[in-house]
Amino acid sequence: MSSSRHTRRDVLRGAGLAAGGLLTGTGFATQAAAGVDAAGAKPPDQWRLVPHILGRIRPPTFPARVFPITSYGAVGDGRRKNTAAINDAIEDCGRSGGGRVLVPAGTFVTGGIRMRSGVDLHVAEGAMLKFSNDPKDFLPLVLVRWEGTLCYNYQSFIYAHRQENMAITGSGTIDGDAPNGPWPGWGAGSTPELRKMGEDGVPVEQRIMGEGKRMRPNMIQFVDCRNLLVRDVHLRNPAMWTLHPVFCTNVTVRNVHIHSTNSQGDGVDLDSTSYAHVAGSRFDTNDDCVVLKSGRDADGRRIGIPTSFVVVERCKFAGRWGGITVGSESSGGVHDVFCRDCEVNPPDFPGRYPVKHALYIKTNSDRGGVVDGVHLRNIKGRNVEREVLYASMYYNGGGSGKHYPTLKNLTVDGMTVTGGRKAIHLDGLPESNIRDVTITNSDFTGIAEKNTIRNTGNVVLRGVRVNGEPVG
Repeated sequence: MSSSRHTRRDVLRGAGLAAGGLLTGTGFATQAAAGVDAAGAKPPDQWRLVPHILGRIRPPTFPARVFPITSYGAVGDGRRKNTAAINDAIEDCGRSGGGRVLVPAGTFVTGGIRMRSGVDLHVAEGAMLKFSNDPKDFLPLVLVRWEGTLCYNYQSFIYAHRQENMAITGSGTIDGDAPNGPWPGWGAGSTPELRKMGEDGVPVEQRIMGEGKRMRPNMIQFVDCRNLLVRDVHLRNPAMWTLHPVFCTNVTVRNVHIHSTNSQGDGVDLDSTSYAHVAGSRFDTNDDCVVLKSGRDADGRRIGIPTSFVVVERCKFAGRWGGITVGSESSGGVHDVFCRDCEVNPPDFPGRYPVKHALYIKTNSDRGGVVDGVHLRNIKGRNVEREVLYASMYYNGGGSGKHYPTLKNLTVDGMTVTGGRKAIHLDGLPESNIRDVTITNSDFTGIAEKNTIRNTGNVVLRGVRVNGEPVG
């Protein structure tokens, strides 16, 4: 079969994601693609979906068995590498039916960690997992999605593939130590080569990156997994994106502290992932904070799995770009995303950079994909560097293709923000307008410029004030 005729199932099978993978039999991808709730119809008040979504998200539980990594020879002296000891503890825990792998107080240097079903990796108070600066410690190559394109690359610092019922917990620290490694100098690596492979439909198993390609690994990537919990931990200094579930379902991120230092240092990237709850977490990032993605360009469209049924609440955002971000790799679609009761650049959590956009939706004519249903409620903020609400189909100049994206069904209610270049920037393509936008009961002050609303349809502003003046 030629690469141009690969079906979605062919692509998944070639990537090891079908034929027994967790995507089969769960039903979430079919339901997500339809954009419906369990009863088969979207209710008139879309916020009524939130209890249904949260009711479907259940963090995993674990047997009361403890596997201390020190029992496997790990030494927390900040010098010795403990890769084998940590992975042996995880393997033993998984084989025994699950439990807690305990990282006690101390600094434990390690290479790549492979998570297994049934394992709660618990980083206790006073404990630190500190990752090696040697790229060889993250071999062999594994299946990853790298900025929206599937390939084989270095494994993330913590990695899992086709596992379930896993957690990373505890009030300790997981430190990628990336500023002291080779990663900052790698930049985007062999991105053009990989992009071309994705566009040409090269089989995934032939997209070999890794050594010599200078493509940085994520800190944590779970691929084709379900029933995941990340709670209480401090995640610092990733080489690239911090927490990146791909093709996952039933994901809980709660009370997590993220501090990223490198460019491309996103916080939480939900990528072709459904039924996810991000709550009570703090983001100090060198890029976007919470990001909704679903694959890039032809590779994302071939697979066609959206990110959907997401609730983000009670979070604090500080970062170089967006608080809530959609894209730019959203070719598989995004729908039914809800964000409420969050703060942007809060005074008690200023971060290193001010957020540029409270809502940042970015796409173009190379991407395609349908973004349907992004809803914000009760968002407060200050000192937003650019446009508070930004949705544009001209990302990176608008692209050069004919895969016009769809962006519709955007609502904002009860937003209060002081400071920003513009309150609202909606910029659709002539071939594909941004449609069905409703902004209500919101107050923007200290705004420098007028709103931009171009190539749109059915935009409703009700009870909206900019610098004290009603707009509508």
